[in-house]
Amino acid sequence: MTKRILLVVTNVGHYDDPEHETGLWLSELTHAWEVFEEHGFEQTLVSPAGGHVPLEPRSLRFPSYDRTAKAWRADPSRMALLEDTLRPDQVDSADYDAIYFTGGHAVMYDFPDSEGLQRITRELYERGAVVSSVCHGYCGLLNTRLSDGSHLVAGRRITGFAWAEEVLARVDKFVPYNAEQVAKDRGALYEKAKLPFVSYAVVDGNFVTGQNPGSAKETARKVVDVLGRTP
Repeated sequence: MTKRILLVVTNVGHYDDPEHETGLWLSELTHAWEVFEEHGFEQTLVSPAGGHVPLEPRSLRFPSYDRTAKAWRADPSRMALLEDTLRPDQVDSADYDAIYFTGGHAVMYDFPDSEGLQRITRELYERGAVVSSVCHGYCGLLNTRLSDGSHLVAGRRITGFAWAEEVLARVDKFVPYNAEQVAKDRGALYEKAKLPFVSYAVVDGNFVTGQNPGSAKETARKVVDVLGRTP
């Protein structure tokens, strides 16, 4: 049967200071989309509020603005998908085999406290479906609790954008919190690559997480691998 993937994107277009724009880091979507598409997966976009998805300006510059990102922006049908994303209340988790949280600093604002996304994630995880994220996408997992009240990430090996990478990207003064530290505070067994900005992904059961924008392809491939082992 065709596997179905729910990809989560943001609705936020700026940091606390409106003069500093942010949004979806486009290649984190396009790299994964291409991998899933190559395997014949059916893909759907959802966002916390539904509708329009702004793009992170820095993701539209070299080296992030690669072949897949350029092709997406040049395709009106693909860009239209970012104008009409589903709301969580329009999603039945039973229809999907995996969820994949994309990143960009914007997700730090609207992913963590979306009760709808938390519901979908909890339901997928508890029935053995794949829960995955890349870069800041793991912010969407930090506040999710399981049916027994425990944090989803507690005791799980995960990765995500590191604080050292925030500093090197010169946005540590703008971000609303230290996601790496919050993950640890929630009981996650946080890991990261020895060097910043290199591809790094972690698999822990049906949990798949990638550290940074350069990890999107590796993360998606590992999601495919885990789904291949799932009935």
